[in-house]
Amino acid sequence: MPTLYLPCDSLARAVGADEVSTALITQAQERHLPLELQRTSSRGLYWLEPLLEVDSPQGRIGFGPLTAADVPSVLDAIGNASAHPLALGLVEELPYLKTQQRLLFARAGITRPLSLDDYRAHGGFEGLNRAVAIGGEQTATAVFDSGLRGRGGAAFPAGIKWRTVRGTQAAQKYIVCNADEGDSGTFADRMLMEGDPFLLIEGMSIAGITVGATLGYIYVRSEYPDAVATLRAALNIARTAGYLGANVGGSGQAFDLEVRVGAGAYICGEETALLDSLEGKRGIVRAKPPIPALQGLFGQPTLVHNVLTLASVPLILAKGAQFYRDYGMGRSLGTMPFQLAGNIRHGGLVERAFGLTLRELLEGYGGGTASGRPLKAAQVGGPLGTWVPPSQFDTPLDYEAFAAMGAMLGHGGVVAADDSLDMAQMARFAMQFCAEESCGKCTPCRIGSTRGVEVIDRLLAAPDQSGRDEQALILKDLCDTMQYGSLCALGGMAPFPVASALKYFPADFGLQPSEAEQ
Repeated sequence: MPTLYLPCDSLARAVGADEVSTALITQAQERHLPLELQRTSSRGLYWLEPLLEVDSPQGRIGFGPLTAADVPSVLDAIGNASAHPLALGLVEELPYLKTQQRLLFARAGITRPLSLDDYRAHGGFEGLNRAVAIGGEQTATAVFDSGLRGRGGAAFPAGIKWRTVRGTQAAQKYIVCNADEGDSGTFADRMLMEGDPFLLIEGMSIAGITVGATLGYIYVRSEYPDAVATLRAALNIARTAGYLGANVGGSGQAFDLEVRVGAGAYICGEETALLDSLEGKRGIVRAKPPIPALQGLFGQPTLVHNVLTLASVPLILAKGAQFYRDYGMGRSLGTMPFQLAGNIRHGGLVERAFGLTLRELLEGYGGGTASGRPLKAAQVGGPLGTWVPPSQFDTPLDYEAFAAMGAMLGHGGVVAADDSLDMAQMARFAMQFCAEESCGKCTPCRIGSTRGVEVIDRLLAAPDQSGRDEQALILKDLCDTMQYGSLCALGGMAPFPVASALKYFPADFGLQPSEAEQ
């Protein structure tokens, strides 16, 4: 009997993977089959979950999406898979997966999350070994030379942060992983923490011994209980194996990690609010300067990155900075795990080098809308991201290209919408979301978002064109005030979906195109 592989990812489990697992074990017992079933991470082909893979001489053959009721016929078809209606052929030959450039998610769907042997067999801890061998100065230089930029939104060069924290003298330094993945349509952090936790641990260990930090925290949102449980189990395994503790990887340096769980506040995805939360305070944005690299957690130098940034580091050390720089375009180097969600036929994770277009992502990988209706827009970069119309779908996914059109890639979430979506209501939602999630520290965000909801309501209720025009001008002025006057990106970005909806979809507000662009 060949080995079978079934994801233990929380999305796969939510759509029935555990039931499929139980059915496989039950059927094997009834048939007296010597079944070996391994629960692996997910490949991120979410429209095919639960996805069962079966070893064959040619590679893994897939079946999906499965239900428990499909199990008997699938077991009958093993050995003649092509005869089964749910057979997908060789999984790694599926166009959706084959055309990707998986660096961060190279192990996705292949390894068991808590198997140290699986992780090491697929290149695990090679980066840490290299960092130990070349020392902190050369490690920091490698991160700088790679061109790695923060994958959380601002896209700040990671190497500058590393050099700043490393060069700052202090009795205590910290590494903080921002795993408060709160943007709509994003799931890459969760996938990685649940499916490849040792990669994040390795990245943070490298960071710790490089900048001279002895303690790190992984701040995970409370909505991710499976990620929290997996990380805590992985920390214990790594500690026992010597990858954490008093002598990290034989470096002679100490570094350890803890998992801390947030309370569900979107604002705690902002790095300084997160630090306040870690200190046991209410999550409120801090004014900068001082920057966290100089005075962060408990007033000490702190290196703050999100999951994808820290998880990129082991590969950079293992393969070299130039290897990483060979992917991407311009100043956007490496790969980005784009996450397709919303009204999309083939939702899932697509890791590609920067430079592919939004159209390739939505139509090539995503297959268009799940409803079959025309694509109206895609929101890129979370709930406060710009609504991008089809006329701009050929823009390359690149930090600078998106900034040039008043948008940002953020964490790589892409939410698709068809032509039935009311953009005026989405603009109202953005303001309402900001009002509910604001920390309340600055007036433009706290008051502006509340006034924004009121202005949009007045605009939509206006009895004539003149009244709508007047409210549209007030709304644009309010957006300018929030964008340029807010203390952090929550208030500063809330105008993005509002202004883009006004600009590209004026009819949804009852406005004429020329008036919306005044």
